[in-house]
This record gives sequence, structure tokens and C-alpha cells, in this order.
Amino acid sequence: MEVKSGSIEERIINASFHILEKEGISGATTKKIATQAEVSEVTLFRKFENKQKLIEAAKDYYCNNLISKLEEIFESTPETSVEEYLTSCFYKVANLTDYELNIIKVGLEEVRNIPTENKVFLRISETIILKLKNFFSLKIQQNEIRKINPEILALNMFSILFESIILWKVYGKTPQYPIDKYIEDFLDIILNGIKSDIK
Repeated sequence: MEVKSGSIEERIINASFHILEKEGISGATTKKIATQAEVSEVTLFRKFENKQKLIEAAKDYYCNNLISKLEEIFESTPETSVEEYLTSCFYKVANLTDYELNIIKVGLEEVRNIPTENKVFLRISETIILKLKNFFSLKIQQNEIRKINPEILALNMFSILFESIILWKVYGKTPQYPIDKYIEDFLDIILNGIKSDIK
């Protein structure tokens, strides 16, 4: 569904998402959503048929917005070095606003009966992992990275990056030292490995 800026549909979707992130699916009643959107429940049902379709439209709308931003963040050029790329991605993701990342909180709380292919968290994860895999594949071809499985490397990067961001942004657990030092240590481990130089 295409949602025009400033439309009644956008107002309803924004209201739905606001309530969804605060109260979860069970707490997001059509009455609360209609009140928040300043429309009648009749209008809500006329536009979206039922609560389930409305919730799906809201999640889809916010998920697509975040995925669009993530695609920009994880974009690269053939000239971008591994260090520049990872540093840039880390900082840009860390600087996403709480508003942009609230869809992750909703995605993490999705109920089990949603089909796997429709899960918000899976869609976001696949977007980032594919971008990372493509970047690492290119750097392997350019002999900047030794020949390793680019998908496994992408999964490792995603795990570290995403868990850090979820802890910091979604759950408010910031690292005990400055983010610059955190990223520097992260890159040191990735670029130099974990084996000791001492023999």
C-alpha cells in the first residue's frame, strides 16, 4: 500500500505504530488507534479493513523506511577500504535516531504466529547481511581480504554491529567507554585477528 505524506492513512499508520511500540499488539486496540489518529473507528476500518491489516501496514511502512536508510548506510564504492567502510557503517548506524530504530523493538517483540518471511527483524537483518556480503566479496576479489567465506564474515559483522546497536539504542545499555574506543577495538580485532604475536 502506497502511503502519501500527510494523508489520513499516514496519520492512522503513525498512530498505530506509536501505540504498537508502547503497548504491543494486544494493547493496540482500534479504539486507541482511532483516538490517537483523530479519526473514527469507521474511517479506520474503511481504510484498512481490520486491525491485523492495519498493524501489518504500520510495521511494513516503518520497516521499509528503516531498510531504505540501511541500504544507504551500507552502500560502498569499489575504492572504499575495509576500515573506512566498517567505521562509517558503525557510526552511521549508531547515529540512527530512536524514532528510526523503534521498528526493531517492535520486530523483536513479534508474536510467534507471524510467517517467517514477514517478520520485520528478518527483513532488516537480510538487508544488512546482503550489503556486507557483497562488500566483502568485492574486497576478496580485490585481494584486500584473504579468501574466506564472505557470508560468514558478513554474519559476524552483523552480529557485532547489530547487537551493539540494539543494546545501546533499544535497551539503553551504553558501553563503559567512548564509542570511538569501542569502534577502534572492534576494528583491531576484525582486521588483526585474535592470535597472539608472542611465540
